[in-house]
Amino acid sequence: MANRGAGVAMIVVTSNDLPGYRIVRHLGVARGISVRSRSIVGNIGASIQILFGGNISVYTKLAEQARQEAFDLLISQAERMGANAIIAMRYDANEMAAAVTEVLAYGTAVVVESI
Repeated sequence: MANRGAGVAMIVVTSNDLPGYRIVRHLGVARGISVRSRSIVGNIGASIQILFGGNISVYTKLAEQARQEAFDLLISQAERMGANAIIAMRYDANEMAAAVTEVLAYGTAVVVESI
């Protein structure tokens, strides 16, 4: 579950159902999109890491920040739609240009109640 401060936690699952809950309303697709790039300094740091091989931590951090931002935006949109859960949540990522990454988090916004 995603905890969003003092409010009720949004339930987010990758499955198409939610054991213990009944879906009472489908609200449609919710999404969050993040487009991020690395700074010149960050790209130089990544280039140095590439020379030595292994995990490129500069890009790993960029990818994680983009995913987290997309996830947070997904939850915000679902909340605005009136959802208390998101089912079938997925990520998609594309490189839009050199060192520019787009991350899309999406899922079906639903209203659930416990059984």
